[in-house]
Parts: sequence; C-alpha cells; structure tokens
Amino acid sequence: IRMFEIGTYIVCGQHGVCRVEDIGKLKLSEASGNKDYYTLSQVYSRGGVLYVPADSDKIIMRPVITKEEAEDLIAHMTEIDPIQIDNEKRKDDIFKQAFKTCDNREWVKILKALYARKQLRLSKGKKVTASDERFLRTAEDNLYGELAISLGIDRKAVEGYIIDKIEVQ
Repeated sequence: IRMFEIGTYIVCGQHGVCRVEDIGKLKLSEASGNKDYYTLSQVYSRGGVLYVPADSDKIIMRPVITKEEAEDLIAHMTEIDPIQIDNEKRKDDIFKQAFKTCDNREWVKILKALYARKQLRLSKGKKVTASDERFLRTAEDNLYGELAISLGIDRKAVEGYIIDKIEVQ
C-alpha cells in the first residue's frame, strides 16, 4: 500500500483532486481505532474533508500526474475515442464505472461522449439531461482539476490551454 506524504496532491476515487492534510488515527466514533487514515481536503469542490483508510483497497488513490504526463495526455486527446453508450438504460452505470477507475483517459472518453450527446440534443432542439449535465461537470472537474495542478495553471484556464494545444497540432 502506497503512503502519500502530507501536502501531496492526489486523485482520490470519484472525489477528484485532493490534498493530503494529515495521516494518522482518527478520533471519530466511526473510525477503526488502530487504522491510519488520510485526511484529505478536496481542492476544487466544496465537499470539505474526506477521511480515507490509508490501506483502503476499495477506493483508488493515485498521485496527480506530472507536468510531462499532462502534456502527453493533452497531445493525444484527439486520438482517444469517446466512451461507447450502446444501451441508454445503462448509460449512468457506464459513466459511474468509468469514474471509479480514477483514470484521466476515461474522463476524456466521458467528456467526448457527453459533448457529442449535448450537441446532438441541442441540434434537435432538446435540452441536455440533468444526469448528462452532472456527469459532464464531474468529468470536467476531475480532468481540469488534475491538469491545473500538474501544469501549475489556474483551473479556469485549463480548457483554453487544451484547445490551444490541440489546435496547434
């Protein structure tokens, strides 16, 4: 089991980018007494503080990608295919499973699928569904949040940064 240092930025499950604030035993009644927990603050959402067992194998935690890995991901975004939704009834489950992987390439696939769905619905004069909006926001928060930390730029500047890089190719 990997131990992250205090002050490290990590991607934690479906919570996006978090900062490790503390590692140690918790003084909460729900916590197992002799377990170490990460105390994590969510960087880009108002979700507050998370307490995750340091030895959890249920929640995927990984370091934020490096600047080089971020540049490489952006450089190859045009080659990443959108996630395939072959059954409308299973759409939400497909997106949820992709989020659980904690994989930024999966987030790109989700975004591509949702952008296409949004364009299609709008072209037919329909509104975007609430669940699509929610998944779109989560995917953008996760992807742009991680890239902002990796690239050392403001979260709001990430989308423009990606567009500029892709247009140059």
